Amino acid sequence: MKRGKLHYGWVVVGAAFCALLVSAGIRATPGVLILPLEREFGWSDATISTAIAINIVLFGLAGPFSAALMARIGVRPVVAAALGFNAVAVAATMFVREPWQLILIWGVCVGLSTGLIANVLAATIATRWFKTSRGVVVGLLSASVSTGQLVFLPLLASLATGPGWRFAVGVVAAGALLVAVPVVLLLREWPANLGIPPFGGTEIEMPPARAGNPLLNALRELRAAAGVRDFQLLAATFFVCGASTNGLIGTHFIPACGDHGIPEVKAAGFLAAMGVLDLVGTTLSGYLSDRLDARVLLFWYYGLRGLSLVVLPQAMALGDVSLTLFTLFYGLDWIATIPPTLKLTTAAFGSAKGPVLYGWIVASHQLGAGAAALFAGIVRTLFGTYDPSFWTAGGLCLIAAALVLAIGRKSLRPAMT
Repeated sequence: MKRGKLHYGWVVVGAAFCALLVSAGIRATPGVLILPLEREFGWSDATISTAIAINIVLFGLAGPFSAALMARIGVRPVVAAALGFNAVAVAATMFVREPWQLILIWGVCVGLSTGLIANVLAATIATRWFKTSRGVVVGLLSASVSTGQLVFLPLLASLATGPGWRFAVGVVAAGALLVAVPVVLLLREWPANLGIPPFGGTEIEMPPARAGNPLLNALRELRAAAGVRDFQLLAATFFVCGASTNGLIGTHFIPACGDHGIPEVKAAGFLAAMGVLDLVGTTLSGYLSDRLDARVLLFWYYGLRGLSLVVLPQAMALGDVSLTLFTLFYGLDWIATIPPTLKLTTAAFGSAKGPVLYGWIVASHQLGAGAAALFAGIVRTLFGTYDPSFWTAGGLCLIAAALVLAIGRKSLRPAMT
C-alpha cells in the first residue's frame, strides 16, 4: 500500500462505508414501523412521528459535536462506541409499550448514537485522506444511505409483516454489532500515522494538534460562522434538502403508499429501488462536483426534486407505471446534493474547519427533516392525506434552487478564510 498499489485511504473508505451502511439501515427502519405500531398499539401517525422527528433532529445536532470529538480523540473510538450504543438502543426498542418509551429510546438514544456516525464521517475521511477525488469519496460514502435502503428495507418490510416488527428491529441491532469488527480493525486516523501522504498528495502531512474541549470548539466554530452569508445559505438550502428527503419520503413514503392501496412490502421495494438509483446518482454527483460548478448542480438537483414532489400524489393515484417513473426520477436525485454542498463548505471555510461546519449544516438538514416528519404526520392525522406535505416540500425545493445560485457570490469574512 505504501508503494502505491493500493492507497490505504480506500481501505478507510471501505470501513467507513460499512459503518454508514448500518447507520442507514437504522435510519430507514422507522419507515417500516409506522403501520405496525399503529396496528398494535393504536397510536396515531402524529404520535409516532413525534419520536421519529426527535430522532432526526438529534441525529443532526450530534454531527458537529461528533466532528469535534473525532478531531480530539479520534475517528475509530467515536465510530466504534457509537455502533455499540446503536446496537443496545435499537434492541431496547423491542420492549416499548408506551409512546414516551418510544420517544426516549428511538427518539433520543437512537437519534444521538446514529448522529455520532453518519453526519460528518464522510467529510472527515475525505478531507483527511484525500487531496484529489474528494467529491468521488463523498459521493461513495453518501451512497451508503442508498445501499442501506437496498439491503435493509425489503428485508425489514418482510420481517415486519411476517415474524413481526420486533424481529426486524433485532436484525438491525445485530447488524450494528457485526459491522463494529471491521471498523475497529481497519479504520485509521491519518495517512501520516502510516507514513504515507494523502491520496493525490506528494508530501506527508502531520495531523494538527489536538487541543481544547471538543464541545466548546464546535460551538465556537458555529458562532464564528453564523454571520457569514454563505453559511446561512448553505444551512437554509440543506434544511430544505432534509425536509424533502429523509424527513418526508424516507419516513412517510410507505404509509403514503398504503393510503393508495399499495402493500407495505411493495412500497418498501419502491423505496429500495430509489436507493439503488441514488447509489448511481450520488456517486455521479461526486464525480461532477470535482469538475463542475457546485452551485449549478444544486440548482438542478433542487429544482427537479421540487417538480417531482409536486406531482407525487398524482403518481401514487395513477398506479405502478407512474410511481415507477417517480422512483426513477427521484431516486437519482435523492442525496445528490451532498457532494456539491460539502465542496462549497470546504471552499468557503477550509479543510480544517470544514468538517465541523459541515456538521452544523447537516444539523440544519436534520432540523428540516424533523420538521417535515412531524408536519407530515400531523397533516395525515388531521386530513387523512399526505398530499399537502408533498406540495409544500416541492415548493420549498424550488425556492432552494434559486438560493443556491447566490452561494459564493460575495467574499467571506477574513476571519473565516
